[in-house]
Amino acid sequence: MIHKRHVRTVPVSDWVKQFLDEWFTAARICSGKLFRCVCRSGTEWGDGMTEKVVWHVVKIHAKKLELLRLAPHDLRRSCARFCFAAGGELEQIQFLLGDVSVQTNERYLGCKQRFREAVNDRIGIEPSA
Repeated sequence: MIHKRHVRTVPVSDWVKQFLDEWFTAARICSGKLFRCVCRSGTEWGDGMTEKVVWHVVKIHAKKLELLRLAPHDLRRSCARFCFAAGGELEQIQFLLGDVSVQTNERYLGCKQRFREAVNDRIGIEPSA
């Protein structure tokens, strides 16, 4: 996805890749834009998906789930938090989301620097007591 002139490369699990390959085969998509706008009659239109299309899809599904206030950016934050909770490294989450600044991810995750029990308190170079 291209956003603000940044190219985002998103790794996917094997099961996701298999699902997408099956979908692309069924949709007879073998080149060009992988995700496309399709009108109600089933006809493809436009040149790929825009941010507005993604926003529209999120709003439709949020309404079905009775989530009154859900935006695509909420999904980015949730992705970051799930990855972090699963043991993901902050730097790798930054790469995944394509954020330029690690501070953005720190805000998503609610990370704050710990001064008591800091990450560098016990790294193996402490003098013995």
